[in-house]
Amino acid sequence: MKLHWQIFTALVLGAGCGILFPGAVPAVSWIGVLFMNALSMIIVPVIFFSIVTAIAGFREKGESLKKLGIRTVIYYVVTMLIAILTGLSLVNLIKPGRNVQVGNIAVLPDNLTAATSLQDIIVGFIPKNIFYAFTQNNTLPVILIAFLIGLNLSKISAEGRQSLTSLFKGGLELTLRIMKIIIRLSPIGIFAIVAAPFGATNDFRTLIQTILLYFLTVAGGLTIHTFVWLPLLLRFGYRVKPGQHLKNMLTPLLTAFSTASSGATLPLTMYAVEHKDGVSAKITNFTIPLGAAINMDGTALLECVAVIFIAQAYGVELSVVQQILIAFTSLLCAIGAAGIPMAALVMMTLILNVLELPLEGIGLVIGVDRILDMMRTAVNVYGDTCVAVMVAKSEGEKLGIDR
Repeated sequence: MKLHWQIFTALVLGAGCGILFPGAVPAVSWIGVLFMNALSMIIVPVIFFSIVTAIAGFREKGESLKKLGIRTVIYYVVTMLIAILTGLSLVNLIKPGRNVQVGNIAVLPDNLTAATSLQDIIVGFIPKNIFYAFTQNNTLPVILIAFLIGLNLSKISAEGRQSLTSLFKGGLELTLRIMKIIIRLSPIGIFAIVAAPFGATNDFRTLIQTILLYFLTVAGGLTIHTFVWLPLLLRFGYRVKPGQHLKNMLTPLLTAFSTASSGATLPLTMYAVEHKDGVSAKITNFTIPLGAAINMDGTALLECVAVIFIAQAYGVELSVVQQILIAFTSLLCAIGAAGIPMAALVMMTLILNVLELPLEGIGLVIGVDRILDMMRTAVNVYGDTCVAVMVAKSEGEKLGIDR
């Protein structure tokens, strides 16, 4: 049985266990804690190694493509920010977690107190001790350190660069192998995680309605980003026909939706952008693979909505500064998370760690993650194609979708 069917079975059994045998939930809850601890244990090294290798790889390409590389990354960051702001707006407007209370945080951690300011967050970026940041899962300093190492790796001697690049690539390969072992065991952990919220409430109808409202919030954000913001950018910013572009991209988008894999769609995406839209091979061969590595419009949007939804369900009111922190962390993590198995779950765990929110809250959203995974993958791929068009037009190319 494929992993996603195993996870689906675990979801159904976990919900059933929580509803029918609430007294048995404490007996299995430790399994969920064990799974989340394992995920939390590996999250920092995976993100560290993935960001270092992604930035270092981009630096190598950037040296040869210079202005084109910088422009492409800026466009990707802008589209991800638009997606994140769309998600933040919708989750604050709809408040999908307001009608359910799955638990209470007796003492708010420092990251969730009203006294937390933007200045506190900025100061927290620089750790007093680099090893303390790693051992305490202090994620933001680790991300900053990874960026600094990746950006400066290409500037050291050839011998040192080669040795360190091999070390970081080997570290990424090793941590991903450990991650895959944890992911293989995820159905057992997810069974226990899902049982907890269903066992903790007597109002199952409200809980299911709340999860459905969360699903519709994310789906609505993905729809707005795909069919409103990106087409407006193409039409008025670069004077191309967004409808024709979308039609040209139907094959890779449908493939991305059905497989939930942007990597598997890469050849189809590159073919459609080059041969249907008319983008040059030079720009296509650079922007699309780079987008598959660093651009995650749909995933970044989902993470913001999911984390704030979990906070709402636990009765935590997040300030504007804390929501900016969520957006910023989502953006930074997206740079290196594309190649990580179950990247959305990994990023969600990381952001919850940053805010010190209960990791068990993932049980509220994991049940609808499969269909959202298919949707956000299609949005990620569509964002890649739009940026390829933007870069081509900014380079003065004539396309087959010009107005």
